[in-house]
Amino acid sequence: MTATLLKSNDKKNSPTDKEIKNFLNGLGRLDSNFDANILKPYLHHNNKDIRFLAIKNIGKIKDIECLDIAKLVYEKDPSSMVRRESVSTIGRMKSEEIIPILIKILDDNDPKIVLQAIRGLLPFKNRKIVINAFESVKNHPNEIIKEIVNIELSPPKKTNKNYLEAHDFLKNVIVNGDVREVLKLIPEDSMHLSFTSPPYYNARDYSIYKSYNEYLEFLSEVFKELYRVTKEGRFFILNTSPVIVPRTGRKYSSKRYAIPFDIHTRLVAMGWEFVDDIIWLKPEGSAKNRIGGFIQHRRPLAYKPNIVTEYLMVYRKNTGRLIDWNIKQYDEEVVESSKVLGEYDHTNVWKINPDHDDIHPAVFPEELCDKVIKYYSYKKDLVFDPFSGSGTLAKSALKLGRYFFLSEIQEKYFNRIKEKLVELPLDKIKKPKFINLTQFKGEIQ
Repeated sequence: MTATLLKSNDKKNSPTDKEIKNFLNGLGRLDSNFDANILKPYLHHNNKDIRFLAIKNIGKIKDIECLDIAKLVYEKDPSSMVRRESVSTIGRMKSEEIIPILIKILDDNDPKIVLQAIRGLLPFKNRKIVINAFESVKNHPNEIIKEIVNIELSPPKKTNKNYLEAHDFLKNVIVNGDVREVLKLIPEDSMHLSFTSPPYYNARDYSIYKSYNEYLEFLSEVFKELYRVTKEGRFFILNTSPVIVPRTGRKYSSKRYAIPFDIHTRLVAMGWEFVDDIIWLKPEGSAKNRIGGFIQHRRPLAYKPNIVTEYLMVYRKNTGRLIDWNIKQYDEEVVESSKVLGEYDHTNVWKINPDHDDIHPAVFPEELCDKVIKYYSYKKDLVFDPFSGSGTLAKSALKLGRYFFLSEIQEKYFNRIKEKLVELPLDKIKKPKFINLTQFKGEIQ
């Protein structure tokens, strides 16, 4: 095959694109003794995939003698994919000669090419010329470039010695008070995980706001403080869904507010990093009937489906560290004992039946809380629900070997949590403490 590919000049017997790609893919590891001239003809092939594989193989050679070849491909090739790989090839050479070339490439319009250039410059990041180059792009319009450069320019982070610890005065505590006042009293970097479903805009008697903007401002105030009290790189899962405000009369239409999407941009602006969107899928019979009219008349434009989903938006507190770093803070025994065993969810659609409570109109199913706690925390972590409702998260936390901290402004729901937790066997754990805001202030002082 090799001889045919390299020596045949007879168009009739020329190898097919598939054969060439198989040849280039099969070259495997190459050392500096490999003759790059063998690959040069493929850099001019009409098929961009072949050009890509050719420059990729040249990169494996890591020979500075190939610098001019890679530079020319970057400058002349019409394909962004091939140009990006040529920059990767330049970076693999790890010679001082590549520094000025890669610095110049930082001005490229393709963010992926710029990121490849940054990657190639990292072995030289302590050189003054490279530091200055990174400084020049630290305010780059592309958010990923900006983030990576600022991480590289920042001094190494010190590990908080108390990263795994939770304050004793927060463990298994339920505070009856306004969450905004409660959060002000909590030290920063206290929570390992937060999971909550905030009151829906003007959908319940206990959640009345003058305007939708006032509602979003309220949530923003809470979640900004939540960011402060969350430990580095840890998770916040927000359960919301679009809410319908009924029409005020027959001549007016109802109004639907896209809460998950409207609050999302505010969360990202605070520093929360979006990780996943999980769909909570309920049985069709659990939904309020919106489709009834359409079933009868079948008129286009009047279609309104029954709502059987809610969102769990997964966010992580911004950090320059990978999740592996968070995991490595725990000793092996805790990691092993916290592993998710047995069945687990393969997709982002979780089929869970809703639950009901005689006192609270909108409660978390225990199964939902169990999943979130198991997937996003370790044993002995502190989990927090700012709008705790009927306190299901506390019940799941105790069952799964975690501590909890809850806040709830409505006294009747606060009392309901007390009723639910009293039913649990609490002899082997730190018993829950039910206090008001004034008492909580005293606990801290």
